[in-house]
Amino acid sequence: MAAPPRAAGSVGQVGDRPWIALLQGLAGSLLVLAGSVGVGWIANGSPMIRHPVVIAMRTEGTGVLVSTGMLVVGAMALLRSWLRLGQRLAGWGPGSLRAVVLAVVLWGAPLLPAVPIYSRDVYAYTGQGRLMAEGVNPYVSGISALSNWYMLGADPSWAENRTPYGPLFLWLANGVVTVTAAQPDASVVLFRLLAGLGVALCVLYVPRLAALHGMGGARALWIVAANPLFLISFIASAHNDALMVGLAVAGTYYAAARKPLLGILLVTASIAVKPITIVLLPFIGLLWAGEAAGWGRKFRCWAATAAVSGGLLVLAGVPHGLGLGWTWALTNGTPGYTGYSPSGFGGQMVELAVNAVGLDGGTAADIFRTGLTLASVAVAAWLVLFGDPKRVVRRLGLAFAAVVLLAPIIQPWYVLWFLPFLAATGIRNNWQVKLVYVAVGFFVVFGAQDQVFVWNFVSLPVSAHALAYWVALAAVVYLLLVDVHTRKLLFNRPVQSAEK
Repeated sequence: MAAPPRAAGSVGQVGDRPWIALLQGLAGSLLVLAGSVGVGWIANGSPMIRHPVVIAMRTEGTGVLVSTGMLVVGAMALLRSWLRLGQRLAGWGPGSLRAVVLAVVLWGAPLLPAVPIYSRDVYAYTGQGRLMAEGVNPYVSGISALSNWYMLGADPSWAENRTPYGPLFLWLANGVVTVTAAQPDASVVLFRLLAGLGVALCVLYVPRLAALHGMGGARALWIVAANPLFLISFIASAHNDALMVGLAVAGTYYAAARKPLLGILLVTASIAVKPITIVLLPFIGLLWAGEAAGWGRKFRCWAATAAVSGGLLVLAGVPHGLGLGWTWALTNGTPGYTGYSPSGFGGQMVELAVNAVGLDGGTAADIFRTGLTLASVAVAAWLVLFGDPKRVVRRLGLAFAAVVLLAPIIQPWYVLWFLPFLAATGIRNNWQVKLVYVAVGFFVVFGAQDQVFVWNFVSLPVSAHALAYWVALAAVVYLLLVDVHTRKLLFNRPVQSAEK
């Protein structure tokens, strides 16, 4: 494929002293690291719990409150540094990509040794690896089938839950516990390195995918990988979503660069980590078919894509007798909803309205949420079948966004699933980028005040959750109303440019 023309706004030099934002973000990341020791998630079976410093930070009221403050202030400092870096690199000239990569490295490095924060799913990965090592099928049994499973540090909600992950990730989890003998802290380190591989793939391929679409790679990478939600969720939390997204972005790049078989292989590997990226396969088939393809060629490429990917997934399930057990996650999702999702909040409003007229609001809410789920499937199908053949990756990103945003449950890091594809194909410097600011800011604040671990026997003069809430709220007010730089981002009319 011929090299695309350079986007407007990409000439000139690196912007106004980006090193200031880089150092400020590093300070924020170090604060997060320090705060995580006191209020992050540590497994009950970890020897770290018995370290004198950890004891002081987790059992004394002052230590807990100081840790809470450091965690929240650090997260908000990362948020501000990300916003300011974007302002300082506004010209996105030569050297700006290097500055963004340096931001990801500098801000992400202190999170590598951090105690897991915002989520403790990483401890469930250890449990699922132990199930594999002991010959128990994770698609049949939850981690409560293990002896002493609670000491692993996993949330009790995983006790009876079958794993929703693909066979490749289960192989990796098995390998981790084989190396670490299921020691929780050592396992977290290895799972974090796997997540780091996903981060590295995003850093490498988001700019390349953006270049294929005539977009500035530095700005796309800044939106995707330098934002604090990405760094915290994919490094500090060590979510396997990082590897899933990295493989998906790499696969999409190769498919768009006319290397379809390599693209299918990488996207299939992504599905074998978390099956949700199966949404991408029809679009990979379209990229294989090419812009000028008729319906006959499209259907042949779809069939070939399905055959190659399906065959690989069948083979992936042969070891350990896993079969196609992962498919349950696509057909029988986690019950319930999150109150901030459109489906969850809208369902609550429907339930209240229907109850007010004396009817069954619960049933009406269920119908509403099911309707939105079906609507997301319809939107995705429409985007597969129709649309600009030159903008297949854009259609892929929109379809993925519809599937995520119309689902009953949206975890904070779910928005990172589709963000790379939208950023690589153009997020304009108007309401579109403002939505990114709001979404990233909301979920960073939400996690900072929601996911704070405190033992119930610790006596505090004020609730750690309340402290986190008020500190985060004060930081948001500062960013929106006081800070002369960041308050411009939402309330001032942006300067338009061709750099989308």
